[in-house]
Amino acid sequence: MSKSTSLDQAAGTLLIQALPYIQKFLGKIVVVKYGGNAIAGASDEFAASTFAQDIALMHAVGIKPVVVHGGGPQISAMMERLGKKPEFRDGLRVTDAETVEIASMVLLGNVNPQIVSAINLHGARAVGVSGQDAGLLRVSQRDPSLGFVGDIASVDSTILKSMILDGAVPVIATIGSDATGQAFNVNADTAAGAIAESMEAEKLIYLTDIEGLRTDANDPNSLVRQSSPSQLREMMKNGSVEGGMIPKIESCIHALEHGVKRVHILDGRIAHVLLVELFTDAGVGTMIENSKKGGIR
Repeated sequence: MSKSTSLDQAAGTLLIQALPYIQKFLGKIVVVKYGGNAIAGASDEFAASTFAQDIALMHAVGIKPVVVHGGGPQISAMMERLGKKPEFRDGLRVTDAETVEIASMVLLGNVNPQIVSAINLHGARAVGVSGQDAGLLRVSQRDPSLGFVGDIASVDSTILKSMILDGAVPVIATIGSDATGQAFNVNADTAAGAIAESMEAEKLIYLTDIEGLRTDANDPNSLVRQSSPSQLREMMKNGSVEGGMIPKIESCIHALEHGVKRVHILDGRIAHVLLVELFTDAGVGTMIENSKKGGIR
């Protein structure tokens, strides 16, 4: 057998393996949180391109992706350039009036257009939107000591549903506003979970800069391949979950208890990690669901 024939057969096997997943997720909404850490984990051009290819392919086979993005490292880098020291408490950025302006500038002026442009380049029609647009993310102040950090009070996903019906891929920057129109920085993990709940998503996928959830944050060999909300609560209780993983895990639990079927935590630095998780039997990273029935990931 020639080398080319062997490769052709391997490619065919992979495509056949993907078929039941494509059929299962046809027409379903999949919310993908593209973390700023994942973007910064490789060269921005490479990371954006491979991510965009995955989103474009998902869209092409009939899945309805919704992208929610962060930009934490990029915001911190801009703050430091402007002489401000980033400060975090329990994974949340302390956000004064100047910092919320910097966050808006980075997310809306840099990160969002970069992702939109990359997806458009690969054939899916992406449209950028802010959480302030059309009342998408209505927020209230979380804690005065954190400044302009918003807790989500409500999600009006009407604009997102209209975009999807029109064949577009929404790309959401997580700046929300309160009833007075004041802008607030919203944790992107929390926003992704709330949007997934509002849209009754089939899946909520977090792309970050580690391979998944670990029982020991410092031990790559402690990867958790499959988990449940009760196990996540236990991990938070015993201190296995810390720092920036806290809001991510809190939003995982809340989403699963409010209609989202499955949540995945994946290493967004890996090329085409979305396709590997969605369309292969083995998958990759951590999958969380209410019950462990096995079957299609």
